[in-house]
Amino acid sequence: MTMTRTLGRSDIEVSAVGMGCWAIGGPFWTDSGPAGWGQTDDDESIRTIHRALDLGVTLFDTADAYGTGHSEHLLGRALGERRGDVVVATKWGNTMDTSAKRLTGADATPAYLRGAAEASLRRLGTDYIDLYQLHLNDLPISQAEDLLSTLEDLVDAGTLRWYGWSTDFPDRAAAWGRDGRHCTAIQHNLSVLHDAAEVLEVCRTHRLASLNRGPLAMGMLTGKFSASSTLGTDDVRGVPPEWLIYFRDGRPAPEWLERVAAVRDVLTGGGRTLAQGALAWIWARSDLTIPIPGCRTVAQIEENAAAMEHGPLSPDELAEVERLLVELRGQPVRAM
Repeated sequence: MTMTRTLGRSDIEVSAVGMGCWAIGGPFWTDSGPAGWGQTDDDESIRTIHRALDLGVTLFDTADAYGTGHSEHLLGRALGERRGDVVVATKWGNTMDTSAKRLTGADATPAYLRGAAEASLRRLGTDYIDLYQLHLNDLPISQAEDLLSTLEDLVDAGTLRWYGWSTDFPDRAAAWGRDGRHCTAIQHNLSVLHDAAEVLEVCRTHRLASLNRGPLAMGMLTGKFSASSTLGTDDVRGVPPEWLIYFRDGRPAPEWLERVAAVRDVLTGGGRTLAQGALAWIWARSDLTIPIPGCRTVAQIEENAAAMEHGPLSPDELAEVERLLVELRGQPVRAM
């Protein structure tokens, strides 16, 4: 059975879990180090997308930055004639040198927005984007507001169906939720290890979908890491930037492994894997949530899609997770 959820204030129905396409972009870089997830197998990535389609996954989230265009290209190639059966979400805002596989900065101008949309359409092999998301988390609200008229023009032209902002800042989410007529989603960090109550409240107030990046905490909630695990230097987790708190010096951080261990038994109840339990927590947290865990193998998408067969955690299970984490995480959260 495929669980579905509505994409915010739009009438678009999508599978309750999507496929995040960051990892299939392969290695790429910023001035501070790796921004990808290491080497990938393009053939396996395409098989993974095809398997996702077979399993009822209908939401695919990518960005022009992922592999400096490679993720978009692969997704478009894999979808082919089935493009009309799915919802494609992509992002813009980063500038890049595609030949060097390097992100070079940011551009929040309306002119760059138009050019970036055209480039994404070409790579994706499509003539419209279902959800186009601003990929600059902390862009000042005044600059972001200046983009709304251009986004609405692109909606009127049929280039975009809806748009959103990938931001963890409640005030930024609220600004577009209030002023963006065709804004329908906020993409933000959410997992059992990282709650986002204020952003969820904004989504509730403005009827926006909550697209959840990091639902498996960059792999911490898959159960595959131990204190002795190491990650490569071409993996963003192996040389983690400041915002990536789950890993340190190329290894999982012990305090986060402790939190995972604390909730493992509850999340794996009812025959769920740890990853499936983490997705179930997100669905129980709010009926607006749509987790988009990254996948680059057929086995990963099969495990994530099977979470829909189990559904959300029960209210009692959700409460037990909060009881176990309250001392480790700080404050309890409430379901919305």
